[in-house]
Amino acid sequence: MLRPADLLPLGTLGLRSRTARALLSGLGIAIGIASIVAVLGVTRSSQSHVLAQLDRLGTNLLTVASGVEQDGAEEPLPGTAAPMIGMLPAVRSVAPTARLDAVTVYRNDRVPQGRTGGLAVRACDASLLGTLDGALRTGTFLDDGRYPVAVLGAQAAAVLGIDDVADGPRVWLGGHWYTVVGILDPFPLAPEIDRSALVSFASAADLLGYDGVASRIYLRADPDHVADVAAVLHRAANPEEPSRVQVSRPSDALAAQLEVKEAGAGLFLGLGAIALLVGAIGIANVMVISVLERRTEIGLRRALGATRGHVATQFVTESLVLSTIGGVAGIAIGVVVTVAIASDHGWAVLVPPAAVWGAFAVSLTAGAVAGLYPALRAARIPPTDALRTV
Repeated sequence: MLRPADLLPLGTLGLRSRTARALLSGLGIAIGIASIVAVLGVTRSSQSHVLAQLDRLGTNLLTVASGVEQDGAEEPLPGTAAPMIGMLPAVRSVAPTARLDAVTVYRNDRVPQGRTGGLAVRACDASLLGTLDGALRTGTFLDDGRYPVAVLGAQAAAVLGIDDVADGPRVWLGGHWYTVVGILDPFPLAPEIDRSALVSFASAADLLGYDGVASRIYLRADPDHVADVAAVLHRAANPEEPSRVQVSRPSDALAAQLEVKEAGAGLFLGLGAIALLVGAIGIANVMVISVLERRTEIGLRRALGATRGHVATQFVTESLVLSTIGGVAGIAIGVVVTVAIASDHGWAVLVPPAAVWGAFAVSLTAGAVAGLYPALRAARIPPTDALRTV
């Protein structure tokens, strides 16, 4: 008979006598399990970050534009677009802006013309910050005054080398000196603002030749009527040519990121499954070699009364122990990788419990399947043949 208390010491006999080979064979299982746990953990952590952004920024922001010309300039909208949009019953706030395509911004008046760093100049009013639900990193936002002051987007401030407004830094904007009074935090839903220097409508009209026509309008709609508002924006913005109006919801780009991450996760899970399969094959190979090397032990145990079931159980247990060690190591490695990547990106660390328990179950299944054939082969060896071989 084979007592349960003797099962584990007997099943680990081969592993303890050949430690290096056992660790190397378990490494394949560990790599496969680590890949699966890390992919699921990193994907869940990044998805939670995107979902938190959507919850914080909202999905009721809509953008109205009139197409983009071939040179990258924004076409003007009709002068009645912003007032008409503001009259829609489900619209909460409206913020018109205008990109001043003939105006550039430089750090000073000595920078050669054309080296704009990809920055733009936009005219807006005080409603922009509230409509976009934005925040200032430092300083204050624009008012409706005519003073030559500007607010920089996050990327524009980085390109111009300005990180503080306490000393009243100035930029050369449209052939005039403008004092920077504020720097904005990044706008995930309006990246064009990040690359812009913002001036007031009044200042743009006085100094920069602004004609009073908006080229892009941001608006916040009632969350329960976003689709209804989007359906009528084309005609409200341009009743004569509604087909020339483009309406978009910036939050759709963040939602698309979730789909991309899920597709990428599926690819990496496939690679992890391949690594797990290779690890299982490695265990099966090691177990087959172990059976060939331990024919003497098998024959002696059979001669002393061990049944075929006892021998098969011994080798299946050995395979399960080997896969368990690899599985636990792989789970630990996967969790560590998830924590490292999430911490580096500033995400909340989320490792799905189903990924941990599922990975552990997969490792046990792989070990059982890998050890089944060697165990049956060991059980079928006649004791007389095994002893005669010796």
